[in-house]
Amino acid sequence: MKNIHKLNQELTEFYDKMSSWEQSVVRETDYSLAQIHTIEVLGSHGSLRMKELAEKLGITTGTLTVQIEKLVKAGLIERCPHPSDRRAIVVALTDEGQVIHQQHNQLHLDLVADLTRNISAEQQTVLLESLEKMNREF
Repeated sequence: MKNIHKLNQELTEFYDKMSSWEQSVVRETDYSLAQIHTIEVLGSHGSLRMKELAEKLGITTGTLTVQIEKLVKAGLIERCPHPSDRRAIVVALTDEGQVIHQQHNQLHLDLVADLTRNISAEQQTVLLESLEKMNREF
């Protein structure tokens, strides 16, 4: 456990740098960070019920409803009735929303490529496995 303090320090520094990078990238768009995160989740997971999307974003459905309304007005998301549950609403990216997702995702891919350029394939595999395990703990 001796390394736990150093690991904490490195993870905190990485989080701060990643957050700063994300803010700077989003600042160059017409959308808020929360809107981009919503687009990211829908782009990665496809159509979701509002409750599922709120859980993935870690926000309330009330907060999500406000975000979705803005994104619907911007033409990036559409609401659809759930195919088998008449009470549920499903949200999905429009074609324009897909374009925004692809553009933003490419920025992430470029960043990861830059950050891992000096990490061997074996080290990348260990890093990936470690991050997957850590993410499962959340």
